Amino acid sequence: LIFCFREDPPSHAQEGSDDAEEIQWSDDENTTTLKAPEFPEFTAKVQEAISSLGGSVFPKLNWSAPRDAYWIAMNSSLKCKALSDIFLLFKSSDFITRDLTQPFIHCTDDSPDPSLDYELVLRKWCELIPGAEFRCFVKENKLIGISQRDYTQYYDHISKQHEEICRSIQEFFKKHIQYKFLDEDFVLDVYRDSRGKIWLIDFNPFGEVTDSLLFTWEELTSGKNLKGDQGEGEATEQVQPCVFRSTNSKVTVQPSPYLSYRLPKDFVDLSTGEDVHKLIDFLKLVRN
Repeated sequence: LIFCFREDPPSHAQEGSDDAEEIQWSDDENTTTLKAPEFPEFTAKVQEAISSLGGSVFPKLNWSAPRDAYWIAMNSSLKCKALSDIFLLFKSSDFITRDLTQPFIHCTDDSPDPSLDYELVLRKWCELIPGAEFRCFVKENKLIGISQRDYTQYYDHISKQHEEICRSIQEFFKKHIQYKFLDEDFVLDVYRDSRGKIWLIDFNPFGEVTDSLLFTWEELTSGKNLKGDQGEGEATEQVQPCVFRSTNSKVTVQPSPYLSYRLPKDFVDLSTGEDVHKLIDFLKLVRN
């Protein structure tokens, strides 16, 4: 996202360590001014879609939504009212960057050069209660696990109604989803409203690119430790044929998994030692 503005900087002198070198800053008539690209037809089409959906939308690409970039928005939300709001979230999101640069990571395919058409998906904005969202894991067309979506928080109503919640999700899956999806392995997110009605929110790939929340992908792919095992700090209730997991006490509350995305990538690489060159440069600065 390029912001087009022009400012006349004053001329100033900068002295080096040995020789004084004067650097003149001036506006040259031959200097090319960068202009932000414009897409009037696309902008009008997106704005028309936003208006038709009530004026506020939730944006995403084919697979991911920019959940990791909510903090950069003025309202600290993914609620968008204009194309500029969508651009801001997308350009700040690692999830969107991954979709654009590594869309087939952790995937195997017979095609050596798979083609992909990206789509901007806009959904009508709805205020959802985080404690009413659940992620369901389906393997071979069987619902094997249900996890609390916002596992960083403890919700008393989930602990009290876990059997009813699990049963209603299973009934919804059996009636509306099972054997009707193109793939037999997938992940779906659902929402249970105050009346107990289940709403389908989204589908996700069954694999490491999707957050397994209170499960591990080793458990989900192998089927081990799913039957009757109860890990410390989390509640596991087996309601055949799937396992329901939720945060069962305030002691197990965790920080938001999106907090780390607020740090510049250089800081993260430096702290983890993943970028050797940055670490060397930092040590040189400390030594000097």
